[in-house]
Amino acid sequence: MTEAQYITLHDDSPRVDPRGTVVAIGNFDGVHLGHQLVLRDVVARAEKLGLSSYVLTFDPHPSLVLGREAPPLLTTLERRAELIRRLGITGVVVRRFDRAFAGWSPERFAEELLVKTLDAKRVVVGQNFGFGAKRAGNAAALEKLGAKLGFDAHAHAPAQDAKGPFSSSRAREAVAAGDLDEAHLVLGRWHSLSGVVVEGAKLGRTLGFPTANLGDIPEMLPADGIYAVVVDDLGSKTALAKGVMSIGVRPTIGGDLARTVEVFLFEFSGDLYGSCLRVHVVSRLREERKYQGLDALKHQIGLDAALAKERLEGIRSGDDSSGGSFG
Repeated sequence: MTEAQYITLHDDSPRVDPRGTVVAIGNFDGVHLGHQLVLRDVVARAEKLGLSSYVLTFDPHPSLVLGREAPPLLTTLERRAELIRRLGITGVVVRRFDRAFAGWSPERFAEELLVKTLDAKRVVVGQNFGFGAKRAGNAAALEKLGAKLGFDAHAHAPAQDAKGPFSSSRAREAVAAGDLDEAHLVLGRWHSLSGVVVEGAKLGRTLGFPTANLGDIPEMLPADGIYAVVVDDLGSKTALAKGVMSIGVRPTIGGDLARTVEVFLFEFSGDLYGSCLRVHVVSRLREERKYQGLDALKHQIGLDAALAKERLEGIRSGDDSSGGSFG
């Protein structure tokens, strides 16, 4: 495995694993609780059969290649691979998705990718799985191809709770609304953002609350507002600090056309410019508001920080509920 924890496949890729594999196919964005149940079952089945366990996913998202809008990301490809590997999966393989691959027939998909490259003995997909040119293949077609080519195919039913199935769409809706409790319920951990610390207007330090401004964030942002967060430094691979995050257009100081993401870290001092951070979004404190001047804003930031510390009591980066890897 590479440091990024996945292997990229091309047309001429050699066989991935000589032992034979149990393969789960899907996008797995968010690696939510439903995904986790399926992947743990894949690991258990592979161990029972003496095989390796793999996830097959695709990049870029097929919708982008086919001219449609892709859904916003819950997790980057690297983060997905990290979370999947943590469940005990032997490896993650990423098939480069381009127009040529999109034109493969279901038969070619099964023969060249599943049998020749992955040596699949069992293939697990969702009930709505489609594959091959124009999604001509489905779960039933995969089962027939498997019987011909020497692998079993299984379509798993979605896991659910009283609110309905666990799904990436459900998690996205919760994040978009700023409902972090619901997002946590679906994901089994806090939604997180990752980005590089860039230079900002430096207004926060004049108010006594110096902030780290995050840029190049690939994951979807929660609704504008103020949040209690826990932060990791991805460069040094260490837990960094707890803090409070602001997402929005900063209406008190005139407002920006673009949304900004700023994090004030508790009990931390140091230069973070250029650092890559992961911010676990734990709790929404309030909506974004316009205040009558900087003094009122400074007072409110102090109240926000105090409330965030209360919400974060007993929580540290890297514990089971964060999905972090440091602590």
